[in-house]
Amino acid sequence: MTPLLYAAIAVVGNIVGGVVVIRAAKGGLRAIQGSLAFSAGFMIAVALLGMLPHAFEAGGDEAAVWVLIGYLLVHFTQHTLVPHFHFGEETHHVSKGTGYAAMGGLLLHMLFDGVAIASGFAVSTELGFLLFVAILLHKLPEGVTIASIQLASGFDGRTALISAALLGLATVVGVVVHDAVAFLAAHGLALSAGVTIYVAASNLVPEFQHKRGKWLPLIFFIGAGSYFLARMAVQ
Repeated sequence: MTPLLYAAIAVVGNIVGGVVVIRAAKGGLRAIQGSLAFSAGFMIAVALLGMLPHAFEAGGDEAAVWVLIGYLLVHFTQHTLVPHFHFGEETHHVSKGTGYAAMGGLLLHMLFDGVAIASGFAVSTELGFLLFVAILLHKLPEGVTIASIQLASGFDGRTALISAALLGLATVVGVVVHDAVAFLAAHGLALSAGVTIYVAASNLVPEFQHKRGKWLPLIFFIGAGSYFLARMAVQ
């Protein structure tokens, strides 16, 4: 399959997360909490062990600058330009401005999900597939996040579901942009590595660190360890 098709499949994750929120499926939300912890571990492993070595191999020391820029770019769009929002279900009322701001911040992140998939496949089929898996896993909590924020800001279920689908579409656009922009072909892997590290370590990990019980932290370690199993499976 092509990177574009993998990105299109990943869209389903955003939509499923949105549907779970709209239908108030408590069992589904608990399962997605587990997905959040698992994907955080898997994403950190993919970024550190899969993306960074290839980014430095291709870009040398300069790649470190683009990794940092990718990291800072997500922080700027999600927690500086816009009001703070967390990953997971939003249960308190927020303003419509917060809903729009969260959508804008997440759209850039989703765009770089597509860049990551395309950059990974440009290196090897194995790395591209591992990145696809990492991105697909965290699409579920992202769908929950945007749909619940839209509902909490007063929008209806249809708008919440459309918002989740638009986030997924941004990932497809990211693949197209990567193939069309020479700069991203050269530095896209380093930039998206910074984005991936931020999303995993600064967005997803804090979401389960404050919850009681040991099962979510345990799932995080399982997610990180599963990277090695997945890598062996695709080699």
